[in-house]
Amino acid sequence: MATLANYSKLYKRWRVFGNHVLFKSSLPGRDREIIILRIGWLCHAEYEWGQHAIIGKQCGISEEELKRIIEGPDAEGWDSFDATLLRAVDELYIDSFISGSIWQKLSEKYNTKQLIDLIFTVGQYNLVSMVLNTLGVQLEEGIDGFPKESLTP
Repeated sequence: MATLANYSKLYKRWRVFGNHVLFKSSLPGRDREIIILRIGWLCHAEYEWGQHAIIGKQCGISEEELKRIIEGPDAEGWDSFDATLLRAVDELYIDSFISGSIWQKLSEKYNTKQLIDLIFTVGQYNLVSMVLNTLGVQLEEGIDGFPKESLTP
């Protein structure tokens, strides 16, 4: 945040949106963090991963699930909906679009607000990842980045 404070006018406006996505979203916390961690991984955003691995654990994501987020939606052990969430993130990252079949599966559990929050969450953290990576924001002391045994993103 100190880096972004160099442009305080932008930071103040962006922070309102960022606070909605992180703190006021209609998504369950665990789902939100799965989404954020996946887009952070896909974007090679180690800072984002490190921060949200901590938040994700607070929301109930296990160490094993963190490893599976890296592996993606086809990793063994996901329930059907979690795999669908990961597929939605992958589709938005690759195609900027959620396919009809994935949208339908999401719609079985999520209402319209949650579907919209999912899209905005991926977009927000894609943007944040670009900013962090490009500005070279380093990991904070005591915060781990990507797991050492993980594949390179």
